Formats: sequence, C-alpha cells, structure tokens
Amino acid sequence: MMDRLKLSRIDEELDSSEVASLCFLCSDVVTRKRLEGVQDAKQLFLRLEERGLLDNGIFLSQLLHTIGRADLLSLLETDSRRPEEMDANPLLSAYRVMLYETDQNMTQMNFDKMVFLLDGKLDKRQLEKCKTAMDVFAEMERRSLLSNQKLDLLLTTLQEFDQQLAATVQRHMQGLTQPVVPPHISMDYQRVNDPPQAIGPPGSITDTQSSYEEEIFTDADPVIEPPSLPDETDYYPLIHNPRGQCVVFNNEIFSNGLGKRAGSEKDEEALRDVFGKLGFTVNVHHNLTADDMLKEVNELSQRSFLTEDVLVVCVLSHGELGSVYGTDEKEVPIKKLTVPFTSGQVPSLAGKPKLFFIQACQGSGYQRGSVPVPPRPSQQSGVRQSRLEEDAGRIQDDTVPWDADFLLGMATVPACKSFRNTSTGSIYIQELCRQLHKSARSQEMDDVLSMLTRVNRMVSKGVFLNHKQMPEPKYTLTKKLVLKYV
Repeated sequence: MMDRLKLSRIDEELDSSEVASLCFLCSDVVTRKRLEGVQDAKQLFLRLEERGLLDNGIFLSQLLHTIGRADLLSLLETDSRRPEEMDANPLLSAYRVMLYETDQNMTQMNFDKMVFLLDGKLDKRQLEKCKTAMDVFAEMERRSLLSNQKLDLLLTTLQEFDQQLAATVQRHMQGLTQPVVPPHISMDYQRVNDPPQAIGPPGSITDTQSSYEEEIFTDADPVIEPPSLPDETDYYPLIHNPRGQCVVFNNEIFSNGLGKRAGSEKDEEALRDVFGKLGFTVNVHHNLTADDMLKEVNELSQRSFLTEDVLVVCVLSHGELGSVYGTDEKEVPIKKLTVPFTSGQVPSLAGKPKLFFIQACQGSGYQRGSVPVPPRPSQQSGVRQSRLEEDAGRIQDDTVPWDADFLLGMATVPACKSFRNTSTGSIYIQELCRQLHKSARSQEMDDVLSMLTRVNRMVSKGVFLNHKQMPEPKYTLTKKLVLKYV
C-alpha cells in the first residue's frame, strides 16, 4: 500500500477536471457504480487500493503521465524504469487512453457537432448533461453503443467533421499496424505545370482517412514546471481584451497557371475559431493581389498597438522559396510582410510578440523519410553538425528580421512543398489550430514554442502522397508566450 501522505499531496494538486479524467481512465478496472460517488482524488485512490492497483505505483504513474501531470511523479517512489519501458506490459487500457486522447484533441465546435449527430441515438436528457466528449463516450458505453469491439458508430460520427480524430480511432481499430489510405491531398506549390511526380494514377482522388494521425503518449505533453509560481518576467504580459489583431490573408483563386486552393476555407474557419476564443479580433482578407496584400500590411503597420498585446498574421496561399503569391501570381517576399512591424517601424509593438504563420510551399522539392537508427555518439554528433550547417547556409535568405519578438511559423522547410487536404484543410494549419486549442485548455503554462514543437512532431509523422512534410518555426522571441482562452 502506498504512503497515504503522498497520495494526499497528489490529491491537493489535482483539479476537478483532472480527477474526472482519472476516473474515466480507470473505468475499465473499477466498476462504474464504485466511481459514481468519487468527488476527489483521495476517494479514487481508495477505490484503486481495493483493487490492489496502488501496490507499486506503476499504475498511478501511468495515469499521471496520461493526463499530463508527470510533475507529480516526484512525490512517488516508483519503479526506476522509464515510462516507455513500463509500457511493454501496460495496465491502462489502450482503448480507454484512445478515447481520452480523442476528448483532449476535440474542439468545442467539434464537440457540439458530435452531440448534434448523436441526438436520436442517445437519450436526449442524458445527452444534454454531457459537458465533455468523455461524458458522451461514457453515455454511449452505458447504451452499449461503444466498446473496444464496437467502435463503428464513434468512427462514422467523427468522420463527419474531423478526419484526424477519426484516424485516431481507426488506427486503434486496426491494431496500430495497418496503414491508412491518404486523403485527397493537394499542394501549395508554385506552378501547376511543374514536372509531374509519379504518385499514382492521373486524376485519382481518395477521400478517406489520412495516414497522418494523432498518437500522443506521455512524451507529447509539455515539460511541466515544478509546482511553484512562474516568474512573470519570463512571460509576455497579456493584459488587454481583445489581446490584439489576427489578420488572415486567404488566397484561394488565382488568375492564370496556379490552381485553386480547395480546402483553404477550412483553414480560415479553424483560424477564426481558435484565435477568436483566444481573445483576438480576427480580420480576413480574401483573394488579394500582391500589391493589395502589401497595401493591407502597410496600413496595418500604421495603426497604434498601445492597447494590444500580440499581433498575429496568417497567410494561406501558394508560394516559392522566401515568398508567397498574390492572386495575380506575383511574388510577395515574406520579409516584406514582417519588416513593417519591427520595433523601429512600429514603436507601439516594441517588446510585444509578433506571430506570422505561413501556409505555402517554399519550393518544388519533396521531403523524404528515413527509418531512424539508434546512433553511436560520433554519428549523432555528425548528424547535428550536418543540420546546423544546412541551417546556416540559409541564413542569408532568412525571412525573420533580426529584431526581437518575432515568430515565423512556416508550413514547410525551404525548397519543399506543403500539403493540403482539399476537404478538411492544410495539414499544417489544422494541426496548428488543434495544438493551440490543446494549449489553451491545459492547466499548465504551455508556451507557444512547446506547442509548435508538438506541431512539428505530429505533422512529421504523416505520409502525404508518399512524401513527408516538415514545418519550420523561426523566432527571435525573448520571453515565453502562453495563450489561453479569454
């Protein structure tokens, strides 16, 4: 039996939503009736003790890792093995963890859609009481509409509004072994008359799930600071409401050789949703020429930002190395989008973060994938040096001004294409918005750079038309930026 004092300290650190998550994760090992009266973690620990699940601390360790509270593990004297080694014989149900991760990655908008689609299949009064996706899943289980062997209804429901969430369920159904057929993917690249690539039969369109799925385990959570108050000087202050401007340039229709960017409206919708909830005033410009884009940027730079904390600019377009296209197919250098907002140009933005997210190809090349091989120390050093040299070689074309407090999030590395699902939006922007929502819901001080690292990891897992995509953030931020719902 574990030390009751340690369990009491863990209980004090957990809020009600985290306790609810723990109860959901334990519902395969503790009967639903025994969980109904649980109000705090201490009561849950008593139920787990009854089942002998707290004898060595491994089960509790898995629970805390899963809900992103690895910081509390310091209070336990558990097995010295790393969590990934203990996963060889997991005690937590993979099915239950999959449902939990689906809940954590579901936006409020998608939750509302799920409830609407399930109306009629579940008791309306019970459905109205559901506040989270976990509540809905529990009600589906009570009605025998959901189990580890009965996932069809959940899958078909998720497919109606979020292919990435559906892919998570499908991957679990396939035992994490069978690849998923990619969806209809397009690219935000330069000219449609580029040399064709051998990627399949001409004109083939597959509107099924992407092989790009969410498989987030404990290493996907941000590094959690010790339970002490953060040093406010380490963070950008967010004191105004609205937080600032979020300006979106959505170029979908082009005049000559560039193809229509089908699916871009989904990116616009996702950006409106997340930045609106984060407290920004969202303004969208549709189908602007190169000159009109620069005109809007220059007009924006003339306003005062004294009562705003952050500036966000998002560009959805075709692109080339170091530039994006206007609808007249003229190039707009990315540096001409960022330079007008340097501290020298706009003093009211001095010391404030300026975020630019660019969904556009940066060349006609493709990213390839390699199977990781555990490196020897000398090999590892060589790989890092190689990457540093490659980064240094492109400094002369770096689009981030060397002034402070800029962040430039690129959908892809230089010279490569980025991909877009013509039904659900671009791979990069959709994952960016998903991770912004996750950070906003987190109880921790999950900063933007940690969030973008998760975006890198999740996008890099995917395979799109037999190729890979690697986003690239660049920044001169001097503090941490944490964005929460207002």
